[in-house]
Amino acid sequence: MMILSGRSGSGKTVALRALEDLGFNCIDNLPVSLLPVLAQKIRSEHGTVVVSIDARAMAEELSRFDDFIDAIEGSGLPCEILYFDAADDTLLKRFSETRRRHPLTQEGVSLLEAIRKERELLEPIAAKADLLIDTSLLGPYKLRDLIRDRIINRPTAHMALAFQSFGYKNGVPGDADFVFDARCLPNPYWDPALRPLTGRDQPIIDFLQGDALVLEFFWQVKVFLHTWIPRFEQDNRAYMTVAIGCTGGQHRSVYLAEQLTAHFAKERDNVQVRHRELS
Repeated sequence: MMILSGRSGSGKTVALRALEDLGFNCIDNLPVSLLPVLAQKIRSEHGTVVVSIDARAMAEELSRFDDFIDAIEGSGLPCEILYFDAADDTLLKRFSETRRRHPLTQEGVSLLEAIRKERELLEPIAAKADLLIDTSLLGPYKLRDLIRDRIINRPTAHMALAFQSFGYKNGVPGDADFVFDARCLPNPYWDPALRPLTGRDQPIIDFLQGDALVLEFFWQVKVFLHTWIPRFEQDNRAYMTVAIGCTGGQHRSVYLAEQLTAHFAKERDNVQVRHRELS
């Protein structure tokens, strides 16, 4: 069983439709209390079901989400939880542009208040999520690609490991499990000949690989991940996202994300790389 949840406007409907198009059996807005009943039916019929749960569910049922999940997992059925979210101002802008009604708005409750209240209601689900996806900077097509790459195409032998470069000027990714700050490293941006390039171009690679600080940074991050990734896998973790940031997300972070991906792909079968600012 796969459970999709997240705040309204965060993209979970796009994700649900993408999974439905890929052949999954999808149920939208199932009452939380019916999850164990559905799980029993899935076990008896060997089906693959994706269930969407949101703030339209009863608050009392949402508060008991842990109990329902424990009952499902206690029955022996694997349960994977994906949670979609975005920054408050992003959600506010999306609702303002589409003029949709937020499910928690009512007389005397502003849209922003409803957005923040929804976070509180869904916190029990967010806290149990195997994968948090921040869609603040993702459009529908990018989100569909991410769903396909991280969920559909992944092998089952290893935890899915994703490296993501980003620029601090656009904010830290909300779905990162680990964040490493590379802004202390030499910046190719200040060389006019290198400025238009990215960390995937050979002149940038040569520039960074020739610096001892960059090599030490890469080595220490690599050792840290080699030490702790197995511990997370032992805890049955299904996903991990490692974010590398620099000022603009063009040079240093891209180079490091590419290098780490190449290194870990030699020994793992599910390693991916994304460059947030290179879209």
